[in-house]
Amino acid sequence: MSDLLERALHRYPGKMYRGASELRGSLLVLEGAPDLAYGEVVRIYGEDGRERLGRVLEAGVDRALIEVLGDVEGLSTDVLVKPTGSTFKVRVSEELLGRMFNGRFEPIDGHPPVVHGELRDITGAPMNPVSREHPSQFIQTGVSVIDGMLSLVRGQKLPIFSVSGLPHDLLAAQIARQATVRGEGESFAVVFAGIGLTRDEAGFFIEQFKETGAIERMVAVINLAEDPPIERLLTPRIALTVAEYLAFDMGMHVLTIMTDMTNYCEALRELSAARGEVPGRLGYPGYMYSDLATIYERAGVIRGRRGSLTLLPIVTMPGGDLRHPIPDLTGYITEGQVILSQDLHARGIYPPVNVLPSLSRLMRAGVGAGKTREDHTYVADQLYDAYSRGVRARDLARVVGAINLSERLRRYLKFADAFEQEFLSQGFYENRSLEETLDRAWRVLSLLPEEELVRIPVEIIKKYHPSYR
Repeated sequence: MSDLLERALHRYPGKMYRGASELRGSLLVLEGAPDLAYGEVVRIYGEDGRERLGRVLEAGVDRALIEVLGDVEGLSTDVLVKPTGSTFKVRVSEELLGRMFNGRFEPIDGHPPVVHGELRDITGAPMNPVSREHPSQFIQTGVSVIDGMLSLVRGQKLPIFSVSGLPHDLLAAQIARQATVRGEGESFAVVFAGIGLTRDEAGFFIEQFKETGAIERMVAVINLAEDPPIERLLTPRIALTVAEYLAFDMGMHVLTIMTDMTNYCEALRELSAARGEVPGRLGYPGYMYSDLATIYERAGVIRGRRGSLTLLPIVTMPGGDLRHPIPDLTGYITEGQVILSQDLHARGIYPPVNVLPSLSRLMRAGVGAGKTREDHTYVADQLYDAYSRGVRARDLARVVGAINLSERLRRYLKFADAFEQEFLSQGFYENRSLEETLDRAWRVLSLLPEEELVRIPVEIIKKYHPSYR
């Protein structure tokens, strides 16, 4: 036992375990530690004199598996492990707004740690289903395709399905910067969870949040790809614990953006394999559905509480496969999906949202008269109908040529092009109000004869159609 370890032994009285049987990367194998519990946080003291934190992944009478948090350079099997008797907790208070942390909840913004406030377990408390209130209030993102056709509602879980190489990071940053709630006296905050980001990706988000001033109403928890896998499991739970405090203790409306949940699931598979568990579909653990549910189901609105917690997770689909276990299970738990298109991206359209397979299941509860505008639902339905006809006309034109289409189909073909260029497409720094979004929709719809607007009541057409204004 080195002198440094001996000093640590005297400095920190209480039960400790000496020596590990094995160190595999960031995994520490400890023999004969029956008092350790699953999920317990431990303090680890190495020969270099540094104190590190670890989390128990597997606990048994004869053996415990511990994931070391943070850097393991300089660590060996000659260690002291001290149980804390506690799970991973973070301190929550009003001081969190405007701050940035890593996946261990250590500050990365140059400011000191949060020292005031209540310590809360990151696993959170389950929300009583009886106390849940049905989401029914609109959140404006400033992105026309989402606000107009895939409206986000307070308390909703609406994932964005993407593919590597598509601009989902841009869209996440834009929504984080622009999102707000309508109405006076409403306080709004964004909690951003970056999971397994590269240094370039993390730098992009941090630069965006600082340059635009969005960080003032935001809390960011950023985990890097080079950090231990266990931190990717902690990051979304830390972010949601902060979001729950802001929403249900401070009465704020909180939008939590998580990118990328695929990195979370990969870490879950990696740690499951390290524990020797029987793999499920494509090697992911069989409990991945319930594990994801413990994250997604923390979103919602509680009856009698002023605040709300809305969740916008981003999932990059391996191989672009919607039936892959990660997007497949996510779709079962959440309330819709926003799907990004490689074809639209290749044609230079941003954001490249494919609206036809996309859906917001709670949209109708949060839009319409008294919430957004009376024509909102009708316009969204008509845009879907007309764009689907335009896409079919475009497919037919590829076969027979546009000149051989009927006059009616050529109108829909023209509409599809205008929809993508004038409504769907917008700048990264372009923040559109809902009124501007709906007015743009009407201008695009005016390319069609009024008799084709079959999903909009006549009185609504006469009130909002450009030809009557």
